[in-house]
Amino acid sequence: MSESNLEYKNAMSRLEEILKKIDQSEMEIDELAAQVEEATVLLRHCRKILTETEAKVTQSLSTLDGELDKDV
Repeated sequence: MSESNLEYKNAMSRLEEILKKIDQSEMEIDELAAQVEEATVLLRHCRKILTETEAKVTQSLSTLDGELDKDV
C-alpha cells in the first residue's frame, strides 16, 4: 500500500474499518496478520502527518509572535 499521498482523514477511516473488522469477526491468522500490518503502516503515516502539522503550526505561531513583537 502506498500511503504517501493518503490524507489523514482517509487513513483514519481505513484504520477504523480495520479495527471494526478485527473486532467483529474471526479471521484466519494470515488475514489478521495482514490487517495488523496495514494498520501499523497507517498509524505510522498518521503520526508523521500529525508531527509535521504540529511543526508547521509551531513555526507559524513563532513567526507570528516575532512579527507581533516587532510591531510593539
